[in-house]
Amino acid sequence: MTAVPQSSAEASEAPAWSRRPANLAAAVTAELVQRIVRGVHPSGSPLPPEPVLCATFSVSRTVVREAVKILQEKGLVQVRQGAGTMVTPPAMWNMLDELVLGATIAEDESLAVLDHLVATRRVLEADMANVAARLANAEVIDRLRGLVERMDELVDDPAAYHEEDRAFHDTVMQASGNRIGRAVVRSLERQVIDSARYVGRTGRAFCVASNHGHRRIYERIAAQDPKGAAEAMFTHITEAWVVRRSGPGEPTRLRR
Repeated sequence: MTAVPQSSAEASEAPAWSRRPANLAAAVTAELVQRIVRGVHPSGSPLPPEPVLCATFSVSRTVVREAVKILQEKGLVQVRQGAGTMVTPPAMWNMLDELVLGATIAEDESLAVLDHLVATRRVLEADMANVAARLANAEVIDRLRGLVERMDELVDDPAAYHEEDRAFHDTVMQASGNRIGRAVVRSLERQVIDSARYVGRTGRAFCVASNHGHRRIYERIAAQDPKGAAEAMFTHITEAWVVRRSGPGEPTRLRR
């Protein structure tokens, strides 16, 4: 995503807070993250000096300095001697950070960021399914079967279906024993779970087709087929995303 530089008026515009935030540093940070991602403060340009930021947000220098420190931790700015606080290129941003990822997704009309998020999830979960097929005990297999059967009953209730969907994927991840992989996937999911762009299509036809993918994953894990389980998970996540990201007038059928 290429940010488009905005006017100096927007850069000094006061935030649209309905009431003064209790945590001013956090609020200033959140607003600056959005402005950087939108291109109000483009990569390679300096942030406005402290007095300007103090006036823009009606806060003290202490609050501004704390906000800038947090922006540094998120990878959005660097403080350079003699040059001030410079906005960094997007490649340096911490995309696992909730504010950075959320703001980037909101500005990404192409859905490329979500494509990358899904690709990351797909690689990690396919590998964890591979390991789960080798390690899963009878209790795990029974739980996966129960979740698949429960989802068959919930295809007319997308909200309830997706709760069980998340439980199914989490059970596979836990069975793999890969705590880091699971933590990354769960962190990414938490940050996009309420995003309409990520959730996309969630009607009955999607739920029915999606659960065919779950059943295939369960069957390969139950059969202790690591390669088959990995392939089933990879295919399921790919096909589900292709459908969810499609427009209203495009086909909704998943390949099975």
